[in-house]
Amino acid sequence: MSGLARILAEKGYQISGSDAKESAFTRQLEQNGIEVTIGHDQDNVAGADAVIYSAAIKPYNPEYAYAAAHDIPMLERSKLLGLISGDYDKVVCVSGCHGKTTITSMLALIMERTDEDSTVHVGGMVDFLDGGVRIGRGRSFITEACEYVRSFLTLQPTDVLVNNIDDDHLDCYRDLDDIYNTFVEFIQKQPEDGLLLLNSGDSLAASLADHAVCRVVTYGDSSDWSLENISFDENGCPSADVLHAGGRAGRLELQVPGLHNLYNALAAVAYAAEAFGVDPAAACATLRDYHLAERRFQFVGSRNDVRYFHDYAHHPSEIQACLDAASLVPHNHLYVVFQCNSYTRARTLKDKYAQSFRQADEVLVPDIYPGRDTDTQGIHATDLVAAINKVSGNCLYVPTFPEIKTYLDKHCRPGDIVVTLGSGDVNRQQLVFLEP
Repeated sequence: MSGLARILAEKGYQISGSDAKESAFTRQLEQNGIEVTIGHDQDNVAGADAVIYSAAIKPYNPEYAYAAAHDIPMLERSKLLGLISGDYDKVVCVSGCHGKTTITSMLALIMERTDEDSTVHVGGMVDFLDGGVRIGRGRSFITEACEYVRSFLTLQPTDVLVNNIDDDHLDCYRDLDDIYNTFVEFIQKQPEDGLLLLNSGDSLAASLADHAVCRVVTYGDSSDWSLENISFDENGCPSADVLHAGGRAGRLELQVPGLHNLYNALAAVAYAAEAFGVDPAAACATLRDYHLAERRFQFVGSRNDVRYFHDYAHHPSEIQACLDAASLVPHNHLYVVFQCNSYTRARTLKDKYAQSFRQADEVLVPDIYPGRDTDTQGIHATDLVAAINKVSGNCLYVPTFPEIKTYLDKHCRPGDIVVTLGSGDVNRQQLVFLEP
């Protein structure tokens, strides 16, 4: 939403907006001269020519209800993004259930150091973008393409990357087949002269090649773009040679941990080379300077010689990748605080969550953050704890964040690390953990 506000402001529209809480995004908008009100009130939209709202906004929201009652034109966020994409000749979409923000921000950094003056729209806070957007003057548009509520179907893609397909967002999809078929529908919106870049390491993403209407390129092991000589430094940061067309195309040396981020980097290098003709060696060199977007294995500080990290990971696959990365970071004991952000996810993914925490020494689970849900669906945090304990026996139910802070202060020792996980409000609790 904040990125769209900045794009519209750049196009000459008078923009104002509101959010439930102050954040880095609201502060960044204000710094760019866009009026932001904290709290939702019908007076915020009175007199507006149009109202843009996110999928999280319900019809009973006072601003939504007022706009609907007064016949103010309304547009859901993804539909506006689709309209904006129609203004560009080349629309480069990064899709997949996991890794979109990292790959898009990596690609954005690569493109920032070329002559291609692209507009970029990222769904996260990225330091070198001064938020989540870069306004370019060229005819290309690079954006995350989110599958939630099928919103990416509003886009007009020329080039598409699909990193993976997983059983996420089961509050709006029937099952995994429903998600897969929606990805098929998305890639078939491409023109015949487009590009489809697929992760060969994800079986569902790779099988989209059977439904492609344009040129297909793959990345991963035994692919058009691949890696060899993978190694990790003492902080868990990976390096590898990039191979393409039978030869060495560049050397990736990342300053961020985790094997999954090495493959995210490979995707960004391959996409830059295939979609824009960027020299892959130059793209690899650029990514030496890459730092993860906010809330992606973000170091947030130390307390009593215990280091705290936060990651947005909320799906079992993301949690597993994050904790694999965390295990490579030097530490004595690894404590994990996992806040499940949805009753729907807790109910539908409980057994998969149970398999995701073997790398941790202890897992602390507070009460579930409701997210977009309006009822508990008969699931409780203690059900997650019981499932995790059946597999790894390392989980405790600690209902509130003050109690979690007390527990960590009592049990953590110098050299331990704490990783907080979730897309709810667990990241805002880090200040509680870290205060003197």
